[in-house]
Amino acid sequence: MESKRARLAILQEGMSGAGFWHDRKRAESMSREARLLESTIQTWDRLKQQGDDLIELHALAEGDDDPATAKELEQETARLMAVIDDLEFRTMLSDADDPKNAILVIHSGAGGTEAADWAEMLMRMYTRWAERRQFEWHVMDLTPGDEAGLKGVTMELKGDYVYGYLKAEAGVHRLVRISPFDSNSRRHTSFASVFVYPEVDEKIEVNLPDEELQIDVFRAGGAGGQHVNKTSSAVRMTHIPTGIVAQCQNERSQFKNKSTALKILAARVYQHFRAEEQKKQDAVESTKMAIDFGSQIRSYVFHPYNMVKDHRTDCETANVQAVMDGDLDEFIKAYLTQAVA
Repeated sequence: MESKRARLAILQEGMSGAGFWHDRKRAESMSREARLLESTIQTWDRLKQQGDDLIELHALAEGDDDPATAKELEQETARLMAVIDDLEFRTMLSDADDPKNAILVIHSGAGGTEAADWAEMLMRMYTRWAERRQFEWHVMDLTPGDEAGLKGVTMELKGDYVYGYLKAEAGVHRLVRISPFDSNSRRHTSFASVFVYPEVDEKIEVNLPDEELQIDVFRAGGAGGQHVNKTSSAVRMTHIPTGIVAQCQNERSQFKNKSTALKILAARVYQHFRAEEQKKQDAVESTKMAIDFGSQIRSYVFHPYNMVKDHRTDCETANVQAVMDGDLDEFIKAYLTQAVA
């Protein structure tokens, strides 16, 4: 917790610096991080105070034979532990993309109309989960099935750490049930894929603050007359974080050469960040699996028994209806705990 306080102090100091708010993207990113850190610290301080109060109440009630007070203390302790568990849950979300909004994509797989219906059921499950956590969501794109359900849907979910939570859901989900579309009431197995992307701005704005630039001036070489060759009009700029270099020596004016070099450098840094974003996207895409047998991360069995089981963590429950109504936190927590371990 002390490390979070120190990080918050650094952010607040940086946000008060001259010219900071002229850099909109940097301001939004840092202010969001500062808000989340401040919220975590305030929650921790509040929980600590509540814990101290409960300890004092327990000490006062220890000598009294009062079942009502003992029951109230037990209930308050249980509520406090639930909030502490949720805070510990959030501390698992430490990746840079975890606090971001999320793009959720669902595609029906093998199984025809039954799979399309399963994709729509998954969409309902995730919207219910989002509503439980008071996250905003809206449909960005939707392709209906030929007879029922959905061939695919893309949704945007907004809120703190949405991507961090939902990344646990990426993979193939399998359904086993008696199909309502089969007149013979046979058992069917259907598949749908769920994929989750962190929200990324389409336009990368390049910010080149002076402290990240190394500027060297030197005499221009080659033809160009006495002035060009005898004065230090050529400019070389280095972007320190990436090591990207740009230089210009075509103009007689050092100021013009500096302006041109800055434009070149900005373009190269922009391309560098675009390439980095593409690498991240390619890495995410490479984790996709076939929407078919043997690739599922979780099975939802409605017949001949009731069970939802995550094959990565062995976390399971017989309360299928609760899961379909958005009660996913047990599975998400199990996955994140395993990933951290």
